[in-house]
Order: sequence, then C-alpha cells, then structure tokens
Amino acid sequence: MPILESPLVLEHASFDHTIAAGEPFMHAIRRGQIFRILDLEGNQAVDTLFYNTADPSERYSAQDTIRAQANLYLSAGTVLMSNFGNPLMTIVADTCGRHDTLGGACAAESNTVRYALDKQFMHSCRDNFLHALNACECGIGKRDIVSNINFFMNVPVTAAGGLTFEDGISAPGKYVEMRAETDVTVLISNCPQLNNPCNAYNPTPVRVLVWDVQ
Repeated sequence: MPILESPLVLEHASFDHTIAAGEPFMHAIRRGQIFRILDLEGNQAVDTLFYNTADPSERYSAQDTIRAQANLYLSAGTVLMSNFGNPLMTIVADTCGRHDTLGGACAAESNTVRYALDKQFMHSCRDNFLHALNACECGIGKRDIVSNINFFMNVPVTAAGGLTFEDGISAPGKYVEMRAETDVTVLISNCPQLNNPCNAYNPTPVRVLVWDVQ
C-alpha cells in the first residue's frame, strides 16, 4: 500500500467542485491534466469510470488493469488500462493506499439480493450513472456501464475467493490523484449506499480538482 503525496497546491487548481453526498458527476479531462478525488470526511466510496472522450467505446477495463499490474488493488503507480489495451490514467499520488476493483456498483438488483426486497428502490450507483448519462450528449450509453473502480472502498478477498465489504481504510483529507494519458471523460457516482459499512452507513461529499500541468 504505497503512500505518495502530491506537490500540487489546491489554490492552483483550474477546476474545483464538490460532489454532494449520493450524487453523480461527469467531467472532461484533457491529456496531461491531473485529476484528484479528495475524501472530505473519510471512508466515502467513489464509484468511478473513465472513457476515451474521442471514442467512448474505449473505456476503463478492470480486467486489463488487473492483468497489467498483477494486482487486484489500485495504488500509486497503477496505470488504468482500457479495453483496447491503452493507458487512460496513471495514479501519480495516493494517500489512502488501496482502492477496490472488484466490488462493482450498487444497483436495485444487488441491493435486493444482498440486503432485502424492500431495499430494491433505494438510490444506487447504477441509477447515478444512468442519470448522468441521460443528461449528456457524450456518446456514452447504458451498455457502456462496465465494472467500475471504487476509490477509497475496502473490499478484501477472502481465503476462499469471496468478497467482503468492510469498514473503509480512508480518512478525512485522503486523496487519490491521476494523470490523464489521453483525453478522458470521468463518470462518478458518489455512492449513496446505506446498507454496508463501506462509508459507515453515512454518504458524505467528496471534492474533485483538476490541474493544468505542463
């Protein structure tokens, strides 16, 4: 779990936005820009996908990323690979130390299976993704929602090969920072999950920033 701090100063960011608890977010990031996700209150799961802006059929691939780095978890130095085998983002700073690639996005179906029938209609990350995509004209559709990254989320793999959703390992002020290797569009659901301990049953805001680094 390598910890690597960033030299960048908040006041020098060219873009600064707070994503409210449980809400979606989309933004274009140009090649060479640095993108930071800042966990304001600690242990907030941030479900995230990346797409090639010029051709959204090229998108983040969990399988290619895991295979390329021979590691299930993301941390400083990880290159986020696309389904075309190209680098999309590189993690250049990380003060949390580990991020999940396997837990996926909560949805009506998974809420029902994991928790109870009456949880089916609770707000979910898949809903957030769809709401954001319906509001944009970016060429990204429902079929393009693939297995996502869960930044700051703690999903250990058991000895038997199963997954467990545990208390987060982040804290207020922790962040992950990435350099765009091509022009990308980021799609985020600031997870509204109330049924597992990934965010202490309490969704909170996160802050996203962009720097123009030459």
